[in-house]
Amino acid sequence: MRAFTYERAENPQEAAAAVARSPGAKFIAGGTNLLDLMKLDIERPTHLVDVNRIGLDQIEPTAEGGLRIGALVRNTALAAHPLIMRDYPVLSRALVAGASAQLRNKATTAGNLLQRSRCPYFYDTSKPCNKRQPGSGCAAIDGFSRNLAILGVSDQCISQHPSDMAVALRLLDAAVETVMPGGQTRAIPVGDFHTLPGTTPHIENVLRHGEFITGVTLPPPLGGTQVYRKIRDRASYAFATVSVAMIQAPGGRRWAFGGIGTKPWRVAEADHVADAHGIADIVLAGARPTAQNRFKLTVTRRAIAAALAEA
Repeated sequence: MRAFTYERAENPQEAAAAVARSPGAKFIAGGTNLLDLMKLDIERPTHLVDVNRIGLDQIEPTAEGGLRIGALVRNTALAAHPLIMRDYPVLSRALVAGASAQLRNKATTAGNLLQRSRCPYFYDTSKPCNKRQPGSGCAAIDGFSRNLAILGVSDQCISQHPSDMAVALRLLDAAVETVMPGGQTRAIPVGDFHTLPGTTPHIENVLRHGEFITGVTLPPPLGGTQVYRKIRDRASYAFATVSVAMIQAPGGRRWAFGGIGTKPWRVAEADHVADAHGIADIVLAGARPTAQNRFKLTVTRRAIAAALAEA
């Protein structure tokens, strides 16, 4: 691990300003992804700003009838919160499906949104990876790609987005709240938060350097039946091969998907289709699978049918 300096921030704006002062600075909370990447010499921060003492660990009702989730709420606490389990069960189920109990005890809401690629070539510094080293190439396209993305891919990157939580937040039309170093704030729809790889796969979200996530807001609950199905290579502690999040409520049905896209995937047009075959046709339109992950097309279709049957 390379040498770095360290400080603790006392409030969100102070944390944002501390990172903005140094091009090589990063925030650290649970560290469940960042520390691994530092040990592997993939992330090389010159300065770490610890945000664990600034609060932001509460789940509170909003004036609009939804919930505000603090950036530092741990995944375990969020999944087990009575209001989340009652009104947003798809989010609770997605969280429990992710990682392990030990990691969920440390991982935070903001950190989960910001976790980086799990592509094996991103983690192998002996191989080219445009996400890790822009312009170096993508070893995955002609390499081992079984669990990588089939939607939103480009000639520069086919890495799938790893988060379960983000899929549920995309389904729920959540918003990400941030603060800038100068104190300005903004709310970013979670559908606009993550970016497609295009020609810049190293840019994974719309945050500016020093911009700090303070929380996530959920709109009023939709009710109805909420389903999260995760297909993976083993029963726990594995990333999704395909995941399906679905709400079937009096106001209609909506879908979101993980494991198949370079970002949490949602196609609103599919919400208005009744049968599994038609839904899959719309969701998978434009898919660019490799020979090794073409099976995800079939698995996605079966997962949609299974979610409809469960609902």
